[in-house]
Amino acid sequence: MASASLNHRRADSAAAELPPLGPLERRLLNEFQRDFPLSPTPYRELARRLGVSEVEVLATLERLTAAGAVSRVGPVFRPHRIGASTLAAMAVPAGRLAEIAALVSGYAEVNHNYEREHRYNLWFVVTGATKQRLRQVLFDIERKSGLPVLDLPLMNDYHIDLGFDIRWS
Repeated sequence: MASASLNHRRADSAAAELPPLGPLERRLLNEFQRDFPLSPTPYRELARRLGVSEVEVLATLERLTAAGAVSRVGPVFRPHRIGASTLAAMAVPAGRLAEIAALVSGYAEVNHNYEREHRYNLWFVVTGATKQRLRQVLFDIERKSGLPVLDLPLMNDYHIDLGFDIRWS
């Protein structure tokens, strides 16, 4: 089973950098974290639902992405239905966290990463077409960073809804 979503950054980190958002931006960020149209023309479908043009939807998403409010628009697959995936963590010295997070985010196989308050302070999900590609990405991150990567493969499948109702003040 697959679904599509529009992923956005945490509201507290995005709000400090974003210009004021209009109704269209707010609706895109809030309403399409789930139930993104699965169709040959998803942006046209979004435009129809929002009562605007497809060009306006695409331009708005481009602005939101450039501003850092949207990190990804794409499908979400149940783990191990297509390819391979794993959760990974690294213990990164505080002074190198931004550098290593940028390195990790530079891989197309990494769909997001985040900081945690723990010895292992950088966590990320890696997906690959094959287990071999997954291992290759983890090894490459270790080699380029000079830091070990803790591979935490999925043992049990749990669905966690990562959509959040954004309350605009």
